[in-house]
Amino acid sequence: MALIAAVMGGVSGYGTGALMPLVLVPIVGAEPVVPILAISAMMNNVSRSLAFRRYIDVRRGLIVFACAVPTCVLGSYGYTRLTSFGALLVIGTVLILTVPVRRLLFHQNFRIGDRTLAASAVAYGGLAGGTTGAGVMLLSLLMAVGLEGAAVIATDAFISIAIGCTKVAVFGLASAITPQVLALGLLMGLVAFPGAFLAKRFVEALPVRVHTAILDAMVMIGGATMIVSAFRI
Repeated sequence: MALIAAVMGGVSGYGTGALMPLVLVPIVGAEPVVPILAISAMMNNVSRSLAFRRYIDVRRGLIVFACAVPTCVLGSYGYTRLTSFGALLVIGTVLILTVPVRRLLFHQNFRIGDRTLAASAVAYGGLAGGTTGAGVMLLSLLMAVGLEGAAVIATDAFISIAIGCTKVAVFGLASAITPQVLALGLLMGLVAFPGAFLAKRFVEALPVRVHTAILDAMVMIGGATMIVSAFRI
């Protein structure tokens, strides 16, 4: 499942954080899932960055990194507290709406600027620190700022390495990383490492429009998943 999720994540930019909890929770319970995924995601995103390195938008990546890390620390510290009904509902709805709005604005040659990206990254950091599904928000932000295709996947991975390091550091200081958590995280990361290179072949063979449509679909699915989760709390 880790390898399959890595390939899906390499093509769509999102999916690992949504799929793997379904496998991990029956094995280890809910509490260690976020730390396990944080460890495995570091290795997964390193491989994705290597595979797509020539597509990385370093400037946009550094903007998001600088603004997201402080709130990521706060979100990681409170990761055992589940996201509330209202937050999930609002975030999920907004994410779904970003797809038609972004497409409409695209036809009018409108893009969000670096300042809006920076402000949105603050909210993303807090969500990324304490949940497993925040990747869909980053995906949406990068597309809204004008990135397409492999550039979205590459820049997402570049940013996620820093976010993953931050989360692992906070979890380590909070004694949330046990030997079992470390072992499972490293095992998943090692198994998933080749997934990005397999995904690269798919991405480079896809037309940009088709790949953008896949990314849009993943944003909407991720948003819908958050809304459904809100009603299950």
